[in-house]
Amino acid sequence: MFFKKEDENKTNDLAKVAALLIHAARIDEDYSKDEEEIIKQSLLKLGADSINLDSIIKEGKIIESDTNQILEFTKEVKNMDENNKILIIETLWRIIYSNQEADMYETSLMRRLAGLLYIDNKTMGDIKEKIKKQKS
Repeated sequence: MFFKKEDENKTNDLAKVAALLIHAARIDEDYSKDEEEIIKQSLLKLGADSINLDSIIKEGKIIESDTNQILEFTKEVKNMDENNKILIIETLWRIIYSNQEADMYETSLMRRLAGLLYIDNKTMGDIKEKIKKQKS
């Protein structure tokens, strides 16, 4: 199947976003089907084509396992509009709280991401509390 250059770039960008989300899911060493479903739903909201969704996830896993620098994952997110950034932050908190708790590695990741993505502490805290309330 041949892709238009724009579609190929979008798929590559979404794979990098998927890598960030997968990294958050794997950081507690318990990558679950629930977390993968959360990731898939988020990617669809960001404009992923359902036909290519599995290949985006597969590419995201490869990208995530090939690097240990979260900076590589955040480049695409940093350039997104504010609504998409918020969606990704919400998704990250959903992944973290999918097992009802956040460990020190997950909260450390979120603190680092807040700085890298230029998300202020109040916004980050508000999103975290919103997701925690939805989970309880």
